[in-house]
Amino acid sequence: MHNDNWIHELAQLEKQHEPCVIVTIIETHGSAPRTAGTKMLITGNRLIATIGGGHLEHLATDIARQMLLSGETYPKLERFNLGSRLGQCCGGMVTLSFEPISPNAKHLVIFGAGHVAQALLHVVSTLPFRVTWIDQRDEIFPNSIPARVTKLVSDDPVFEISSQPSGSYYLVMTHNHQLDFELARAILDKGDSTYFGIIGSQSKRKRFDMRLAQRGYSQQQIDTMVCPIGLSAVDGKHPAEIAVSIAGELIMHYQGLPLEKKRSTSKEEHHKQADISMNDSIA
Repeated sequence: MHNDNWIHELAQLEKQHEPCVIVTIIETHGSAPRTAGTKMLITGNRLIATIGGGHLEHLATDIARQMLLSGETYPKLERFNLGSRLGQCCGGMVTLSFEPISPNAKHLVIFGAGHVAQALLHVVSTLPFRVTWIDQRDEIFPNSIPARVTKLVSDDPVFEISSQPSGSYYLVMTHNHQLDFELARAILDKGDSTYFGIIGSQSKRKRFDMRLAQRGYSQQQIDTMVCPIGLSAVDGKHPAEIAVSIAGELIMHYQGLPLEKKRSTSKEEHHKQADISMNDSIA
């Protein structure tokens, strides 16, 4: 199996409500069987993809399955010296992360890796979410990705929606309004989101509402799209302030609290999110 197939296999495991552990090579020193960023999935009876085989993978499998048996829910790091004690000839050192994925974990998909998204990841990575973070631009991602977050560089972000598990949370925060619209259509077409929000102003929401209606989407479908996103009580233009506002809305949603009504009839626009969503350097 090709090592990049693990993303689609993970989606299948979630659909089947089967727990697993994502094992990731975080860093290497000296010679190692695979490069940093390589991932594999370990379930109770399957190995999906590989981190290089050998005794290292055998030990990783034992650790992951013990985590599954004990019901551990938090990720952890382990360091391995690839010397003779492990029966490996590489002679280097590898750090592995072990991220348990519960079948009940909430899945959050974030499109866009700008400043607001980067600030948001620091918050949501500490919440009960497993996050898939998608952008077309590899260079815009930070060097360090929080635990429980999977970076996905894709030439076609819209295509990635089809492989996301049902019941996912979606946040659309890209630098391109047309891409936002195409993502919105794909999410509505899939029709199985738990929460779907787009960064932007009330005027952006009205434009999207009109364009979606012209393309045959029902009002019921359109109403599932939250825009603007975030709590209006948390004001400010700094990316961290916006991130806290958005995270607060996500927390309210999964705690079962009613969200604010976003279809304001006021002429006052949400300039804060309008500025962000139209600025490549921010969203």
